[in-house]
Amino acid sequence: MVFSCDAFDSHEEVVFVSDPACGLRAIIALHSTALGPAIGGCRILPYADDRSALRDVLRLSRGMAYKAAVADVPFGGGKAVVIADPTTQKSPELLHALGRFIDGLGGRYVTGEDVGTTAADMVEIRRSTSHVMGLPKENGGSGDPSPRTALGCFVGIEASADHVWGRRDVRGRRVLVQGLGNVGSNLCRLLADAGASLLVSDIKRDVVEKCVAMFGATPVDPEAVIDTPADVYAPCALGGVINDRTIKRLQVKIVAGGANNQLEGPHHGDALRARGILYAPDYVINGGGMIQLAMERLHRDQEETEQRVRNIGETLAAIYRKAEAQSVATNVAADWLAEEKLRSRPIARSV
Repeated sequence: MVFSCDAFDSHEEVVFVSDPACGLRAIIALHSTALGPAIGGCRILPYADDRSALRDVLRLSRGMAYKAAVADVPFGGGKAVVIADPTTQKSPELLHALGRFIDGLGGRYVTGEDVGTTAADMVEIRRSTSHVMGLPKENGGSGDPSPRTALGCFVGIEASADHVWGRRDVRGRRVLVQGLGNVGSNLCRLLADAGASLLVSDIKRDVVEKCVAMFGATPVDPEAVIDTPADVYAPCALGGVINDRTIKRLQVKIVAGGANNQLEGPHHGDALRARGILYAPDYVINGGGMIQLAMERLHRDQEETEQRVRNIGETLAAIYRKAEAQSVATNVAADWLAEEKLRSRPIARSV
């Protein structure tokens, strides 16, 4: 099942864990520890089936390895997914059990917040293991990483605008933000402050209404997102939104958002390029939260963390230049950069 999965990419370790007493069913995947311990969030979702959960954890852990490599932090990439409904099945007992399994990996994997989990959940997991990041500030952590993810997306949109239109200023640009969770809403605030014209969409009407009221945004029906004309499309919900069905309908010049695995398959980067749409590789532009957590683990200060996140714009600019020079899709150029770093000599540092 693992080796035949289309998302398997020479992962170092895939662990299936279960604790019937608390209802825990989870998969922990370590893609690479070449540069250091694998870091990546814990996602809790009611997956349709085990295969869907496996595919997700394999893709996400690979993305984390590439994300850490491109960001030049001394960590590898991993992920944990729990097959459960976070609103009804998540419990302290389940989190404690998951922590025990993570502890059993001996530090090869360090978990953090993701979809379906919170900073408070990390406090619960820490009762069973020290291999946790993203704790609240009052518990010695760096707090919610979402604002830093949003900041990385914002400077990434600026870099993308500069590549397409010759200037970083997004004033007056129409930016369509899909998904108004912690990342999407923070991104909206940064874009509004910069003078962008916001279009917003989410399946939750209340968060849409909040963004409309706060930022003067224009609401877009979730079913109409792909067909809505804009300058920039910023997917900030779940992945797979760029696919055979949607690419031909897009009416934008840039795709740059915070969601993981935005491309349903790698070839969709080529399809975007063929349509003249610039794609900001997701694991590069959304790396701000990971950078914050890595810096937390390394006990670095806020100033260095902020600068590392802002460097995402320069990294994207370099990727765009490389893709243009080599006549390849931007996701291919990003993969080249990540793979070059993963092949480099491991960073000798205790973390």
